[in-house]
Amino acid sequence: MTETLQGTSAWIRRFQPSPDAPHRLVCFPHAGGAATYWFPTARALAPEVDVLAVQYPGRQDRRAEPCVESVETLADHAAEEVLAWSDRPVTLFGHSMGAMVAYETARRLEERGRPAAGLVVSGMRAPSRARGGPGRAQAAETEEELVAGILRLQGTDAAVLDDPELVRMILPTLRSDYRAAEGYRWRPGPPLRTPIAVLTGTEDPHVDTEQAAAWREHTAGPFSLTVFTGGHFFLNEHADDVRKVVTDHIARSFQANSV
Repeated sequence: MTETLQGTSAWIRRFQPSPDAPHRLVCFPHAGGAATYWFPTARALAPEVDVLAVQYPGRQDRRAEPCVESVETLADHAAEEVLAWSDRPVTLFGHSMGAMVAYETARRLEERGRPAAGLVVSGMRAPSRARGGPGRAQAAETEEELVAGILRLQGTDAAVLDDPELVRMILPTLRSDYRAAEGYRWRPGPPLRTPIAVLTGTEDPHVDTEQAAAWREHTAGPFSLTVFTGGHFFLNEHADDVRKVVTDHIARSFQANSV
Protein backbone atom coordinates (compact mmCIF):
# COMPACT_ATOMS: atom_id res chain seq x y z
CA MET A 1 0.00 0.00 0.00
CA THR A 2 1.44 3.35 -1.08
CA GLU A 3 0.36 5.98 1.43
CA THR A 4 -0.15 9.71 0.85
CA LEU A 5 0.41 12.42 3.44
CA GLN A 6 -3.20 11.90 4.50
CA GLY A 7 -2.47 8.28 5.41
CA THR A 8 -4.56 6.86 2.58
CA SER A 9 -3.94 5.01 -0.69
CA ALA A 10 -5.65 4.78 -4.07
CA TRP A 11 -8.05 2.27 -2.50
CA ILE A 12 -8.67 3.89 0.88
CA ARG A 13 -10.11 7.27 1.93
CA ARG A 14 -9.84 8.54 5.51
CA PHE A 15 -12.04 11.64 5.74
CA GLN A 16 -11.88 12.13 9.53
CA PRO A 17 -8.62 10.63 10.80
CA SER A 18 -9.03 9.34 14.35
CA PRO A 19 -5.63 7.84 15.18
CA ASP A 20 -6.51 7.31 18.85
CA ALA A 21 -9.74 5.41 18.17
CA PRO A 22 -9.65 1.84 19.51
CA HIS A 23 -11.49 0.44 16.49
CA ARG A 24 -11.64 0.92 12.72
CA LEU A 25 -14.67 0.70 10.43
CA VAL A 26 -14.02 0.04 6.73
CA CYS A 27 -16.96 0.96 4.48
CA PHE A 28 -17.69 -0.44 1.01
CA PRO A 29 -19.87 1.50 -1.48
CA HIS A 30 -22.86 0.25 -3.45
CA ALA A 31 -22.91 -0.23 -7.24
CA GLY A 32 -22.15 3.10 -8.87
CA GLY A 33 -21.16 4.54 -5.50
CA ALA A 34 -17.93 6.06 -4.30
CA ALA A 35 -16.02 6.46 -1.06
CA THR A 36 -17.56 9.90 -0.46
CA TYR A 37 -20.93 8.23 0.21
CA TRP A 38 -19.47 7.35 3.61
CA PHE A 39 -18.25 10.84 4.51
CA PRO A 40 -21.25 11.53 6.82
CA THR A 41 -20.56 8.25 8.64
CA ALA A 42 -16.91 9.18 9.12
CA ARG A 43 -17.86 12.61 10.44
CA ALA A 44 -20.53 11.24 12.79
CA LEU A 45 -18.39 8.47 14.31
CA ALA A 46 -15.12 10.37 14.76
CA PRO A 47 -13.16 10.38 16.99
CA GLU A 48 -14.54 7.25 18.68
CA VAL A 49 -14.21 5.14 15.50
CA ASP A 50 -11.59 5.56 12.79
CA VAL A 51 -13.66 5.28 9.59
CA LEU A 52 -12.07 4.30 6.28
CA ALA A 53 -13.92 4.10 2.96
CA VAL A 54 -12.94 1.95 0.00
CA GLN A 55 -12.61 3.73 -3.35
CA TYR A 56 -13.13 1.37 -6.28
CA PRO A 57 -11.39 2.18 -9.58
CA GLY A 58 -13.32 4.04 -12.29
CA ARG A 59 -14.93 6.79 -10.21
CA GLN A 60 -14.14 10.25 -8.89
CA ASP A 61 -10.38 10.69 -8.57
CA ARG A 62 -9.89 7.15 -10.00
CA ARG A 63 -12.17 7.70 -13.02
CA ALA A 64 -9.26 7.36 -15.47
CA GLU A 65 -8.67 3.78 -14.27
CA PRO A 66 -10.65 0.88 -15.74
CA CYS A 67 -13.48 -0.41 -13.57
CA VAL A 68 -13.13 -3.85 -11.99
CA GLU A 69 -15.99 -6.09 -13.09
CA SER A 70 -15.44 -8.77 -10.43
CA VAL A 71 -16.52 -8.78 -6.81
CA GLU A 72 -13.79 -11.29 -6.06
CA THR A 73 -11.06 -9.11 -7.56
CA LEU A 74 -12.32 -6.07 -5.67
CA ALA A 75 -12.18 -8.16 -2.48
CA ASP A 76 -8.65 -9.33 -3.26
CA HIS A 77 -7.46 -5.72 -3.41
CA ALA A 78 -9.54 -4.60 -0.44
CA ALA A 79 -8.23 -7.41 1.77
CA GLU A 80 -4.64 -6.38 1.10
CA GLU A 81 -5.49 -2.79 2.00
CA VAL A 82 -7.38 -3.72 5.17
CA LEU A 83 -4.49 -5.85 6.36
CA ALA A 84 -2.32 -2.73 6.31
CA TRP A 85 -4.79 -1.04 8.70
CA SER A 86 -5.34 -3.99 11.04
CA ASP A 87 -3.13 -2.81 13.87
CA ARG A 88 -6.42 -2.53 15.79
CA PRO A 89 -9.78 -4.35 15.47
CA VAL A 90 -11.51 -3.76 12.13
CA THR A 91 -15.20 -4.02 11.31
CA LEU A 92 -16.32 -4.16 7.67
CA PHE A 93 -19.54 -2.44 6.53
CA GLY A 94 -20.94 -2.75 3.00
CA HIS A 95 -24.19 -1.77 1.32
CA SER A 96 -25.74 -3.56 -1.68
CA MET A 97 -22.87 -4.68 -3.97
CA GLY A 98 -20.55 -3.37 -1.26
CA ALA A 99 -22.01 -5.96 1.13
CA MET A 100 -20.76 -8.74 -1.12
CA VAL A 101 -17.33 -7.13 -1.47
CA ALA A 102 -17.17 -6.72 2.32
CA TYR A 103 -18.19 -10.35 2.86
CA GLU A 104 -15.60 -11.67 0.41
CA THR A 105 -13.01 -9.40 2.03
CA ALA A 106 -13.89 -10.91 5.42
CA ARG A 107 -13.40 -14.40 3.99
CA ARG A 108 -9.96 -13.47 2.70
CA LEU A 109 -8.97 -11.96 6.03
CA GLU A 110 -9.94 -15.16 7.83
CA GLU A 111 -8.01 -17.23 5.28
CA ARG A 112 -4.98 -15.08 6.10
CA GLY A 113 -5.45 -15.64 9.83
CA ARG A 114 -6.43 -12.00 10.43
CA PRO A 115 -10.22 -12.13 10.84
CA ALA A 116 -12.28 -8.97 10.99
CA ALA A 117 -13.78 -8.17 14.38
CA GLY A 118 -17.21 -7.73 12.80
CA LEU A 119 -19.13 -7.58 9.53
CA VAL A 120 -22.16 -5.37 8.85
CA VAL A 121 -24.09 -5.89 5.61
CA SER A 122 -27.12 -4.06 4.29
CA GLY A 123 -29.35 -4.11 1.23
CA MET A 124 -28.21 -7.54 0.02
CA ARG A 125 -29.54 -11.08 0.23
CA ALA A 126 -27.30 -13.78 1.68
CA PRO A 127 -24.55 -15.07 -0.64
CA SER A 128 -25.99 -18.59 -0.54
CA ARG A 129 -29.33 -17.38 -1.93
CA ALA A 130 -30.09 -16.94 -5.59
CA ARG A 131 -28.65 -13.79 -7.08
CA GLY A 132 -30.76 -10.69 -7.02
CA GLY A 133 -30.57 -7.00 -7.56
CA PRO A 134 -29.13 -5.15 -10.54
CA GLY A 135 -27.14 -7.21 -13.00
CA ARG A 136 -26.46 -7.70 -16.67
CA ALA A 137 -30.06 -6.97 -17.64
CA GLN A 138 -29.81 -3.55 -16.05
CA ALA A 139 -26.35 -3.02 -17.52
CA ALA A 140 -27.87 -3.43 -20.98
CA GLU A 141 -30.66 -0.88 -20.41
CA THR A 142 -30.80 2.43 -22.23
CA GLU A 143 -29.56 5.56 -20.50
CA GLU A 144 -33.14 6.65 -19.79
CA GLU A 145 -34.03 3.28 -18.27
CA LEU A 146 -30.93 3.28 -16.08
CA VAL A 147 -31.67 6.78 -14.80
CA ALA A 148 -35.27 5.83 -14.06
CA GLY A 149 -34.06 2.76 -12.16
CA ILE A 150 -31.65 4.83 -10.09
CA LEU A 151 -34.44 7.24 -9.20
CA ARG A 152 -36.67 4.36 -8.09
CA LEU A 153 -33.97 3.14 -5.69
CA GLN A 154 -33.69 6.69 -4.26
CA GLY A 155 -29.96 6.41 -3.68
CA THR A 156 -28.89 9.34 -5.85
CA ASP A 157 -29.92 12.99 -5.68
CA ALA A 158 -32.36 13.62 -8.53
CA ALA A 159 -30.60 16.93 -9.27
CA VAL A 160 -27.44 14.99 -10.14
CA LEU A 161 -29.34 12.97 -12.73
CA ASP A 162 -30.64 16.16 -14.33
CA ASP A 163 -27.06 17.07 -15.29
CA PRO A 164 -26.18 15.33 -18.61
CA GLU A 165 -22.44 15.63 -17.96
CA LEU A 166 -22.71 13.98 -14.55
CA VAL A 167 -24.92 11.25 -15.99
CA ARG A 168 -22.29 10.52 -18.66
CA MET A 169 -19.72 10.15 -15.87
CA ILE A 170 -21.87 7.94 -13.64
CA LEU A 171 -23.51 5.48 -16.01
CA PRO A 172 -20.42 3.64 -17.35
CA THR A 173 -19.32 2.95 -13.78
CA LEU A 174 -22.83 1.84 -12.83
CA ARG A 175 -23.04 -0.55 -15.78
CA SER A 176 -19.66 -2.03 -14.87
CA ASP A 177 -20.67 -2.51 -11.23
CA TYR A 178 -23.92 -4.17 -12.30
CA ARG A 179 -21.90 -6.65 -14.36
CA ALA A 180 -19.69 -7.34 -11.33
CA ALA A 181 -22.74 -7.94 -9.14
CA GLU A 182 -24.37 -10.24 -11.69
CA GLY A 183 -21.17 -12.17 -12.29
CA TYR A 184 -20.65 -12.97 -8.60
CA ARG A 185 -20.91 -16.66 -7.69
CA TRP A 186 -20.75 -17.75 -4.06
CA ARG A 187 -17.96 -20.23 -3.38
CA PRO A 188 -19.24 -22.67 -0.73
CA GLY A 189 -17.03 -22.91 2.32
CA PRO A 190 -17.04 -22.85 6.11
CA PRO A 191 -18.97 -20.03 7.78
CA LEU A 192 -17.07 -17.04 9.04
CA ARG A 193 -16.08 -16.82 12.68
CA THR A 194 -16.73 -13.08 12.37
CA PRO A 195 -20.01 -11.85 13.91
CA ILE A 196 -22.48 -10.58 11.30
CA ALA A 197 -25.07 -7.82 11.66
CA VAL A 198 -27.59 -7.57 8.81
CA LEU A 199 -29.69 -4.52 7.95
CA THR A 200 -32.60 -4.60 5.51
CA GLY A 201 -35.52 -2.46 4.38
CA THR A 202 -39.16 -3.51 4.43
CA GLU A 203 -39.75 -2.27 0.87
CA ASP A 204 -36.43 -3.22 -0.72
CA PRO A 205 -37.31 -4.60 -4.18
CA HIS A 206 -34.15 -6.72 -4.28
CA VAL A 207 -34.14 -8.33 -0.81
CA ASP A 208 -36.92 -9.77 1.33
CA THR A 209 -36.61 -10.47 5.04
CA GLU A 210 -36.08 -14.23 4.60
CA GLN A 211 -33.25 -13.64 2.14
CA ALA A 212 -31.65 -11.16 4.54
CA ALA A 213 -32.07 -13.53 7.50
CA ALA A 214 -30.26 -16.25 5.55
CA TRP A 215 -26.99 -14.43 6.30
CA ARG A 216 -27.20 -16.34 9.60
CA GLU A 217 -25.86 -19.38 7.70
CA HIS A 218 -22.64 -17.51 6.93
CA THR A 219 -21.28 -17.09 10.44
CA ALA A 220 -20.52 -19.42 13.32
CA GLY A 221 -20.43 -16.36 15.56
CA PRO A 222 -23.12 -14.00 16.85
CA PHE A 223 -25.77 -12.84 14.38
CA SER A 224 -28.34 -10.05 14.36
CA LEU A 225 -30.97 -8.85 11.89
CA THR A 226 -32.42 -5.34 12.02
CA VAL A 227 -35.35 -4.40 9.77
CA PHE A 228 -35.95 -0.76 8.89
CA THR A 229 -38.88 0.80 7.09
CA GLY A 230 -38.05 1.93 3.58
CA GLY A 231 -36.60 0.71 0.31
CA HIS A 232 -33.16 -0.20 -0.94
CA PHE A 233 -31.57 2.95 0.46
CA PHE A 234 -33.36 2.86 3.81
CA LEU A 235 -30.03 3.76 5.44
CA ASN A 236 -30.33 7.29 4.04
CA GLU A 237 -33.64 7.77 5.87
CA HIS A 238 -32.44 6.14 9.09
CA ALA A 239 -28.83 7.29 9.16
CA ASP A 240 -28.61 7.84 12.92
CA ASP A 241 -30.32 4.54 13.76
CA VAL A 242 -28.14 2.66 11.27
CA ARG A 243 -25.01 4.14 12.80
CA LYS A 244 -26.29 3.11 16.24
CA VAL A 245 -26.63 -0.50 15.06
CA VAL A 246 -23.11 -0.33 13.63
CA THR A 247 -21.52 1.12 16.77
CA ASP A 248 -23.38 -1.38 18.98
CA HIS A 249 -22.04 -4.19 16.78
CA ILE A 250 -18.54 -2.76 17.07
CA ALA A 251 -18.84 -2.51 20.86
CA ARG A 252 -20.06 -6.12 21.21
CA SER A 253 -17.34 -7.39 18.89
CA PHE A 254 -14.68 -5.39 20.70
CA GLN A 255 -15.83 -6.70 24.07
CA ALA A 256 -15.86 -10.31 22.79
CA ASN A 257 -12.33 -9.94 21.41
CA SER A 258 -11.12 -8.46 24.70
CA VAL A 259 -12.22 -11.43 26.79
